[in-house]
Formats: sequence, C-alpha cells, structure tokens
Amino acid sequence: MLRLLNIELHKLKYSRSAKILISTYFILITFIALIASIEFDLGPIHFRLADQGIFNFPFIWHFNSYIAAILKLFLAIVIVSMMSNEYSHRTLKQNLIDGLSKKEFVLSKFITVLLFAVISTFFLMIVSLILGYSFSDFTELSIVFSDMEYIVGYFIKLLGFFTFCMFIGILIKRSAFALGFLFIWWIFEGILYGILNFRLFRDSDIPENIMQFFPLTAMSNIVIEPFSRLNFIKTAASQIGEELDKDYGVHWYQLLIVIVWTVIFVYLSLALLKKRDL
Repeated sequence: MLRLLNIELHKLKYSRSAKILISTYFILITFIALIASIEFDLGPIHFRLADQGIFNFPFIWHFNSYIAAILKLFLAIVIVSMMSNEYSHRTLKQNLIDGLSKKEFVLSKFITVLLFAVISTFFLMIVSLILGYSFSDFTELSIVFSDMEYIVGYFIKLLGFFTFCMFIGILIKRSAFALGFLFIWWIFEGILYGILNFRLFRDSDIPENIMQFFPLTAMSNIVIEPFSRLNFIKTAASQIGEELDKDYGVHWYQLLIVIVWTVIFVYLSLALLKKRDL
C-alpha cells in the first residue's frame, strides 16, 4: 500500500496546480479565525461573531466542521484533475504496462483520497483546538472533547465526496466536464427534492426520507447548518414567533448511508476501469 501511495504522491509532487489548490484549501481553513473579528452593525444592533459563542467548546466542533466542509471543492478539483491527467498524460496506460493492475490503480487513488480526508480532519481538529482554547468560555476536558461526532461526520463526509469525485473523474475523463457533471448532479438532486416536496408529497416527511439516500444529500445531512443554534438567532426567531426545532445530531444511519455510497463509488470505479478498453 505504501508503494501505491508513493506513486500517487510522486505524481502530485510535480503538479503545480494541485499544490496550489491543496495549499489554498488548508490556508482557508485557518482563515476561519478571521470570522472572530467580523462585526455586524445592524442599526441599534452591534455584535461580533466571536462574542456569540461560535468558538465555544463544544459548539466549535459543529461550526468548524460545517464551514470547512464547504471548502472541500478545492480538493475535489485536485482529485478530478488527478484522474483526468491519467488519461491526458497517458500515465494510466504506462502504469498498467509497468505491471500495475487495474485493481491496484483504483486502490492507489482510494488511498490518496483517504489520506486527503485523514489529513484534512486532523488539521481541522488542530485549528479548532487552537481557536477553542483562545476564545471558548469552557475549557474543561469533558466539555472540550464532547460532540466529537461532528469530526467523525466531517471525515466520513469528505471521504464519501472524494470517492464520488474519483468515480466521476474515471467516468468523464476530462476534469472540466467532470466538475460540470458534479454541479449538474447537485442541481438534479435539488430539482428532484423540489418536485417531491412541492408537487407530490406536500406537508410530508416523505421527500426528506427519499432524498437522504441520494449521495450529495446524504453527505450534506451528516453535518447540518449550525447557525440556528446560536443564541441571538434563537432570540430573533422567538421574537417573531418562530420556533427553531432541529435535530443537529450526527446519526449512525446517516454515516452508514455515506459509507455505503463510498463503497459503491470505489466498486463502480474499478468495474468501469475493467470494462473500458485502455
């Protein structure tokens, strides 16, 4: 496995665009700290986000996992380009000629995206701990390391999304079209939800129950938005008569759905590569 990983890392080492995108991704995660300095001036209302408890333990795990997951597109571009370059640079054919099996080729890509997910998760944990200990009002260990399921959810979400990108890269071959397909799939799931929710099953939980099994929706369901948990949002909602009653937890069945999709994407990648004449 180390041999396969070394092959992929060697390819990325000489890709300038990949290094720029990966660096940008991790730099932007560190920029979450800049949110602490943002101040809002809404007429008589003045507040700074850091003063609203967004960096308090354990809420910070939820908040940072959600924000960092938005930035995953940078690594998605790297993964899709990594796959398309195999075709455009003919390195895939050369690897097979050199004795690498198609199974080993897919495994090498999966190990790479797994490494991306592990490093991203570890980096987010370090950034969150630094921000938490800098701004949180609660630093007891029992509080600091509670709600760690959001970090687990973040990891599974990244791994599922990256394997989806890996499969699309093998399917489409060209990075621009592959990213376009990813965007179109996202729109498709949104339109399908709209049809189910507003046309077929109004005022029902059926649309959510159906859509939770679609890949991008399943991934987004793992870590939902954290903003409505903030006190000033709850206060504002109560003043206009709205009751914010959401389930913010990370549930095992949501993780399982994405894990199943991850296995499916890896299997389809291998099946497609075996079937395709290279």
